[in-house]
Amino acid sequence: MGSDNSFSLKSDVELQKLMLVELKAHNAPITLVEYNPIWPVLFKREASRIRSVLGNKVLRIEHVGSTSVPGLCAKPIIDMLLVVKNSTDEASYVPALEAAGYMLKIREPDWFEHRMFKGPDTDINLHVFSLGSSEIDRMLRFRDWLRTNETDREKYAQVKRNLAKKKWRHVQHYADAKTSIVQEIMERANRVK
Repeated sequence: MGSDNSFSLKSDVELQKLMLVELKAHNAPITLVEYNPIWPVLFKREASRIRSVLGNKVLRIEHVGSTSVPGLCAKPIIDMLLVVKNSTDEASYVPALEAAGYMLKIREPDWFEHRMFKGPDTDINLHVFSLGSSEIDRMLRFRDWLRTNETDREKYAQVKRNLAKKKWRHVQHYADAKTSIVQEIMERANRVK
């Protein structure tokens, strides 16, 4: 199993529809680095900044993605999960984040009403979802499983390393190529509920 080609790559037009900035091609392999213990420190700093900006609008903020899993190689970008009451109510949180230097880059109404921001100085992906979204639980279960299951962590790392060597038109294509290994790991994680 692992990685296969049963996924379809989004076209430039499809990707641009989700982007609030001009889509730029990557056209290169993906840079992965070994786990860095500074990543949780960077997350905590950004989480504090976001809490200071949004106050009680922050219902939950978590470090997710590969940089949140000790021992796992990753793109050196801190993935953060921000839960707000309603991600579609952009007026309630976007202006405050933008005033603090965060930039809304992606709006995906067809995928859990996901929004994604980049940070003002630290390289982050701030993923915003509404309270109750099933994607929140999926992201946290995947992170927690990889933190405790060395076999799946290594399997995931190997697939990532193999895929990263290829030239990718867009980083999203690399992310999409990991779909089958993520699904495979999630099936095992979900059996242990």
